[in-house]
Amino acid sequence: MPANSQHSQRPAKLLAGLLVTGGILHFVMPKPYDGLIPKQLPGSARAWTYGSGVAEIAVGAAVAVPRTRRLGGLAAALLFLGILPGNVKMALDAERRRAPLPFRVAAWLRLPLQLPLVTWALKVRDRA
Repeated sequence: MPANSQHSQRPAKLLAGLLVTGGILHFVMPKPYDGLIPKQLPGSARAWTYGSGVAEIAVGAAVAVPRTRRLGGLAAALLFLGILPGNVKMALDAERRRAPLPFRVAAWLRLPLQLPLVTWALKVRDRA
């Protein structure tokens, strides 16, 4: 494979790695993810944590494979939009609990990070 082709695949491979790693963490350390699940959702928070972990791994796998990368990039963008309510909940919960300032700042800073993640995923889709 030519060097420029490998370079052009780097964003997709990095995105796939981020998603798969995040998905695995849902199983290795589920408790922090449980706290992101809105109480309005039916079922247990742990079931949603595991389900979202499976979704992240599946989307990461789709991004990793060139043949499914276009669909995977779109799915990644939608996934990043889908977890936005959980990130909002985390920020609001941190304020309500009067969590230490660094945790509250980090929780709020996660929110604008969703936009570059969505943009990254859509660029991977467009370049597939």
